[in-house]
Amino acid sequence: MNSVDITTVKSILSQPQKIAIIPHRNPDGDAMGSCLALYGFLKKKGHTVHVVTPNDYPKFLKWMPENDTVINFERENPKAKEVINKASVIFTLDFNDLSRVGQMEQVLKEASADFIMIDHHQQPSDYAMVTYSDVTMSSTCEMVFNFIDFLGETDQIDADMATNLYTGIMTDTGSFKYRSTSSKTHRVVAELIDKGADNMAIHQEVFDTNSPSRLHLLGVALSNMVILPEYRTAYITLTQDELDQYDFKKGDTEGFVNYGLTLEGIIFALIFIENREEGIIKISLRSIGDFSVNEFARAHFNGGGHTNAAGGRSETSMEETISRFNDILKTYKDKLNP
Repeated sequence: MNSVDITTVKSILSQPQKIAIIPHRNPDGDAMGSCLALYGFLKKKGHTVHVVTPNDYPKFLKWMPENDTVINFERENPKAKEVINKASVIFTLDFNDLSRVGQMEQVLKEASADFIMIDHHQQPSDYAMVTYSDVTMSSTCEMVFNFIDFLGETDQIDADMATNLYTGIMTDTGSFKYRSTSSKTHRVVAELIDKGADNMAIHQEVFDTNSPSRLHLLGVALSNMVILPEYRTAYITLTQDELDQYDFKKGDTEGFVNYGLTLEGIIFALIFIENREEGIIKISLRSIGDFSVNEFARAHFNGGGHTNAAGGRSETSMEETISRFNDILKTYKDKLNP
């Protein structure tokens, strides 16, 4: 954030505001961690604050402090719309284009509030009055820590806020292994631990609460993995019937895509997941090194994200999607084998 934006935010927050905080659709650990931490901070400053999610999110995130205050737009539509319509300030966290909120998009476009964006994804839109965008950051949670630091108020970060921020940084960095994890990230994390974040307990809550059905689904995913060594690529498919067989719950496939990258020589991994209700194949893409899955997803699968982590979608069948992917992949052989 530049000095003008910091001054603007300080001026806005110097008076009591009605504030809505919005994550992207299908919010992950970074989205929920940043929203809940900012919620705690702004409440301390005397504002009226609500977090409104476009839809539900995984059970392994629902232990987080302040989770019970979250309003779900799908389930509590009238209440959610009232909060957004009455808001004087709307923070959008962990996304940079209003299309990322699904059915909430039109409600946000019609809102009269001032928008403040905090996000680390590429190619931000210009809808916000204040935009804090930095693609080099490990996570939006690290940016929220910086945001509070810019305001000179990190002393206000308590154990609950530290816990939420730590959760988002941990999940969005792959437990601190991704390239975006900087020395500054580790210094921020150290400060969060000093402020009360219990790193071991957080890791257990997020990663060590699997159901038997989720592990069985992982077994199916791994058995479905296709390895293409000539393209240094591996992909997984999961059909709706396979998801139903193992009682799929939101978040159950989180992290499955990363197993492809654990194979020696593989630098590009994907998972294709059928969603019959929405009529789409949801695609998650990951890479190692300089191969940009953000560019790949934007060019071919109506998506985007980061250089090494992105999402996309296909509106054709699983068979047609995989056939098209294999055709596209042939044109990337040189980029995948530099």
